[in-house]
Amino acid sequence: MRKYLTEYLRDLEALLSSDKEIDYEELMRSHLTMIGFMQHERLIHFLVTILFALGFFITLGIYLLGEMVMLLPLLLLILGLLVPYIAHYYFLENSVQKMYHLHDEINARRIKQKDQAAS
Repeated sequence: MRKYLTEYLRDLEALLSSDKEIDYEELMRSHLTMIGFMQHERLIHFLVTILFALGFFITLGIYLLGEMVMLLPLLLLILGLLVPYIAHYYFLENSVQKMYHLHDEINARRIKQKDQAAS
């Protein structure tokens, strides 16, 4: 997913900075669809991250209160999965925010293109 989204953003920025004739209406429609997909992906990763964090803190609480040394490997395993989930969610969040800014730019160009066609 990281590679897919990175390539999408790179290609979109390259298209916007090029001198090509662009149908901004169609570009905005397809970009809004992509934003929807990435928002869904971000939501799923947020929920998984929250569940892993909850599992980590519950396990940590049981470990600390019950002094159950056998929970230490489970605690480390959950932590080992939680850290990459947090990093990936951070990437998704920042990428979706970037997509919002690109949407604003596309929309401004779409309005300008529409006004030029009307005059």
